[in-house]
Amino acid sequence: MAGTKFDALVFLSFGGPEGHADVRPFLENVTRGRGVPPERLDEVEEHYHHFGGVSPLNALNREIIQNVEAELGRVGIDLKVYFANRNWHPMAADTALQMAEDGVKNALVFATSAWGGYSGCRQYDEDILTMRAAIAEAGLPEITFTKLRHFYDHPLFISAMVDAVQESQAKLPADVREKARLVFTAHSIPLAADAASGLRENLYSRQVYEASKLVAYRAGFLDFDLVWQSRSGDPRVPWLDPDIVDHIVDIHSKGAVSAIVCPIGFVSDHIEVVWDLDSELAEEAKLLHMPIERTRTAGPTAEFASMVVELIREHTDDLPARRLGVEPSRGCTVNGDPCAPDCCVSARPARVATPARML
Repeated sequence: MAGTKFDALVFLSFGGPEGHADVRPFLENVTRGRGVPPERLDEVEEHYHHFGGVSPLNALNREIIQNVEAELGRVGIDLKVYFANRNWHPMAADTALQMAEDGVKNALVFATSAWGGYSGCRQYDEDILTMRAAIAEAGLPEITFTKLRHFYDHPLFISAMVDAVQESQAKLPADVREKARLVFTAHSIPLAADAASGLRENLYSRQVYEASKLVAYRAGFLDFDLVWQSRSGDPRVPWLDPDIVDHIVDIHSKGAVSAIVCPIGFVSDHIEVVWDLDSELAEEAKLLHMPIERTRTAGPTAEFASMVVELIREHTDDLPARRLGVEPSRGCTVNGDPCAPDCCVSARPARVATPARML
């Protein structure tokens, strides 16, 4: 695609509230059409208010965008970068209208998820369809949107997480540092959704496992655990488990004296990371008198910005794709046209799902 003239990059993310007044409308956006009871939203809303009604996600995304803009300038690529969210401002449809008014014709799209599956991949294709529909409804010239590929096994993503693990290990008390258990965590999803997460079953959990393995071995660990967090919904519906807090309690009961917890499933330290790991897990670790270090995430690092630009150059310069893994990694999609209709389906029960603990 080196012959295509791209004139913009869309940084496409989940979105998060930026003040107390934003929280309820944001949660209603996230859960619209899912039959979530108001009392459940009340519960989650209080979690956000505990942090001033602000999710760190938007600020962190703006930091990443600044880093990417600097890296684009360094390598001489002229792309205007636009910020778009699914659930809060700047909303994807509004960003699309601004792009069309600015005369953008061919845009690349970086989605802030490393993974396959419905939530990690296909929903971003649906966001692109929403952007195109907004442009068409306004009668503005069409834009071609080309979404960049999955990056779960990109060497620069893995390198950033290896550094994070080693930094956290060095922070542990000297007497337990070498005995630390390495535990990776990612967002849980229903087992049915994972089974339908791609052209191969369990694509999401397999990719998360492979990324964890790549990081663990390069960080000097021969063994590691992969667990999950932020499950929600009807307790009768099975989700990926074990939960991170339950797992730490379990390994402590079996003799583990310390742990490094790496939220590999998350690009940035948004609310789910801050609440589930820095609040709930940290509180449990105190009760257990167990030293635990939670690693930083990859998003704000120089490696991450360089990775995004490499993904861009796969299209602008025909740069060869660098991958370390063996699991499938979907190529780009154009104009939100996803893979086969039965690929990456939601598999979400219609009226029982509730938002993740912290969304």
